[in-house]
Amino acid sequence: MSFITIILLILTGILAGGFGGLLGIGGGAIMLPIVRFGFGFSPSIAVGTTLVAVVFTAVAGSYQHWKMGHVDWKSIKYIAPAGVVGVIIGSVLFYWIRDYHELIDLILGIVFAPIAASMIYEGLFLRKKPDFPGRTMGGNTALKAGIGGSVGIFTGMSGLGGGFIMVPAFVYLLRSPVKIAIGSSMASFVWFATVGGIIKISQGLCDVPAALAMGIGAIGGALIGARLVSRIKPATLKTIFGFIFLYISLKYIFSYFGITI
Repeated sequence: MSFITIILLILTGILAGGFGGLLGIGGGAIMLPIVRFGFGFSPSIAVGTTLVAVVFTAVAGSYQHWKMGHVDWKSIKYIAPAGVVGVIIGSVLFYWIRDYHELIDLILGIVFAPIAASMIYEGLFLRKKPDFPGRTMGGNTALKAGIGGSVGIFTGMSGLGGGFIMVPAFVYLLRSPVKIAIGSSMASFVWFATVGGIIKISQGLCDVPAALAMGIGAIGGALIGARLVSRIKPATLKTIFGFIFLYISLKYIFSYFGITI
């Protein structure tokens, strides 16, 4: 790997960490298409490398939320173990299809479609999410474990954090305050990403130097993003990135049919 490539990967991490922090989605959704199409990684290596890279942002982000008191640890003790089991299942399923590159592209295209739709909807129509009082989440143990397990499978299969699934699920299904939902989602994902990353490395589906370069850059980007939160309207960014992710979704899907856009 050349010095220039390493610098570009670090810049990719800074970009992903910065915008991920501003949008509350983590950096994986930004890193994945860049390493897939910009750096020419195979679909399976792109997924594994992204998942390992976002371990850095997950740890840094959860630490910040823990310091601010935005983590419901009593709920995480059910969400995280179920998520780890889900990650293992998802990683095994992904390993079976690792050589079916076109199929992986199609799956990722389908994954990016709801991300795009959710961001466009929130950016245009839901500029303020409903909030609930308190500092803990409601719901029963089975529901919390179900959310964790489902997102874990998604993470193992796609390499993405699933924050765009967990945060709304915590808010609407568990009646969680928004800040607690975001912090608890990030803290839960530390376990998902760590286990999933170890599995991807052991399966040979990760470019470790690239993951380290992006991860280090993403930490710096997250710090920059934190400083810009009060200056930039997240709703505007979500709308813009929603349409960008819509294009990414179509690019993945069209790639399955051999069409380049």
